[in-house]
Amino acid sequence: MTQLGELQKALPRFEAAGIKLYAVSYDEPEALAAFAHAQGIGFPLLADSGSAVIRRFGILNTFVAETDAPFYGIPFPGTYVLDEEGIVREKFFRRHLANRESADTVLESALGEILMGEADPRADAGDEDVRVTAFFHGGPLRSGPLRRVVVRFELRDGLHIYAEPVPDGMVATDVIVEGPDGLMVEAPILPPSEPLRLEVLDADLQVWSGTVDIAVPIWANSELVCIMRPVDPNVVTLDVTVRYQACDDTTCLMPRTERLRVEVPLAPHDVPAFLDGTGHRGVDVDSMKYFRDMVNRTRG
Repeated sequence: MTQLGELQKALPRFEAAGIKLYAVSYDEPEALAAFAHAQGIGFPLLADSGSAVIRRFGILNTFVAETDAPFYGIPFPGTYVLDEEGIVREKFFRRHLANRESADTVLESALGEILMGEADPRADAGDEDVRVTAFFHGGPLRSGPLRRVVVRFELRDGLHIYAEPVPDGMVATDVIVEGPDGLMVEAPILPPSEPLRLEVLDADLQVWSGTVDIAVPIWANSELVCIMRPVDPNVVTLDVTVRYQACDDTTCLMPRTERLRVEVPLAPHDVPAFLDGTGHRGVDVDSMKYFRDMVNRTRG
C-alpha cells in the first residue's frame, strides 16, 4: 500500500522520463479497484488473484504454505526495472513484505544516476579539493520502506579516493550511518571503481574520481515508527561519519574524517481504514470485507 502510494506521487517524474509503471498483486480485482480509487492510482494494477503471473515470474513466496489462508499466493515483494526490449536490467527483492525500495531508487536505477532533490535534508563538509555532502533521499522515514543516506564526493580534477583494499599506511573510503533505536542500517552500496597502478608501491588499486555517490540504505522498524501509534517525534538526527584519503598521481593529502549530522523527517503511513485513529492516515477502503473474501477464496 505504502509503496504504490509513493509511486503514484512520483508518477509525473516517471512519465517525464518516459518510464511506465505497472503493479501486480494477488488481490481480487474488486479490492484493487477500490484501493486504486481511494488512493488515486493512475497506473495499471494487475489483479493476479490466482497467482498465475506470480508463478510464471518465479516469485511465489515459498515460505507461505497452502494452509496459511489468506496469504498463500503472495509474491516475494520486489520490483523489476526493464528496458524497452523487455530485458530485466535491475531488480530489487526483499524477504520482508514491508521493505520496499523508494520511488526515487526505482526511478534512478532506470536513469543511472542519483538525483539530489532541493528539499533533501543535507549537511556539507570538505574544502576546495574534496567537497563532501551527506543527504537523506527518498522521502520521509516510515516503518518498512527503504530510504537512502547518500554521501557525495566532488573531487577536483586529478584527485581520486580509494576503495578497499589498500596497502598499509593508506586509507580506504568508508561511510558509517548511525541513528536512534529502531533505525536499521544496511551495508553501503558502492559505485563501480576504476583500476589504478601505483608503480612506486608495486600495487594495483581501485579508485574513484570526479563525482562519487555512496548510498547507505536505511529503514525504520516498529520501535521507531509504528502504525499502531502516532509518529512522535517527527524528526530524528542521523550521524554520518565519512573517512577518506584523496591523492593525485604523485601526492597524497592527509586522511580526513568528516562528521556530519542530518535532520530526517518521520511521517505517518497510509493504513487500512480499520486502523484509522492510530495517528496515521486511514485509506477509505473496506479492508475487512476484502480480507474475508481472500480467506474464503483460499479455503474454497
